[in-house]
Amino acid sequence: MSDRHPWTRFVAIGDSFTEGIGDPDPSSVGGHRGWADRVADALADGTDEDFAYANLAVRGRLLRQIVDEQVEAALALGPDLVTVSAGGNDVIRPGSDPDELAERYDGMVEQLRRDGATVVLFTGPDVGTTPVLGMVRGKTAVYNEHLHAIALKHGALVTNLWALRVLRDPRMWAPDRLHHSPLGHATVAAAVLDTLGVPHALGPSVPEPLAARPWREARVEDLGWAKEYLVPWVVRRVRGTSSGDGVTAKRTTLQPVTRRD
Repeated sequence: MSDRHPWTRFVAIGDSFTEGIGDPDPSSVGGHRGWADRVADALADGTDEDFAYANLAVRGRLLRQIVDEQVEAALALGPDLVTVSAGGNDVIRPGSDPDELAERYDGMVEQLRRDGATVVLFTGPDVGTTPVLGMVRGKTAVYNEHLHAIALKHGALVTNLWALRVLRDPRMWAPDRLHHSPLGHATVAAAVLDTLGVPHALGPSVPEPLAARPWREARVEDLGWAKEYLVPWVVRRVRGTSSGDGVTAKRTTLQPVTRRD
């Protein structure tokens, strides 16, 4: 495998997963680093050409909003590589239909592929042991099957997070248990680069197994988590507000990448 790759204009679209929430970094644009920034770092180091990167993702965005607000904006940048993760915020909402979501997703991927760019999709991870997210495990699995079919139909690539079993480790998740931790983002970045066939030195990271915890300690932590993160999330759903209200994308134009370790 060559150390070189063909991509010079990388655009990432999506929601908080792609924005990098859970991986705070004051030195990064927008205050969060995330897997997409890490992928851009590796890609910038793997080409002799001028390399540029844009990230249009905004936390809390639903699939419809990503289609309406980000797809054409991404295509206007003339990318030769696009990553898209969308629908996760829809799937966790009560009453959402993964079959209907897949129809909209299909049209989105067709648009993103129209100019010949390489497009990378993501399945949802297996969240069977995660509070709240674990309740939609079945819907996630159905949605994932649709995404595989859509990728096959349109010649897109898939980074299969469901198959990445290490993501079930709680250390791969931020304290809110909804977003990946820095370790989780680094692991996802490694998986994306593997999907693209780009050599890298990112891992994947496989931490040592956790020691068993006393039941009471775990329950106290669960109650603290529910108060700090779950209740505000439910309140936003009831009020129809989003964590992304008033937030703008962190890299709206293609910009050079300063290589980081």
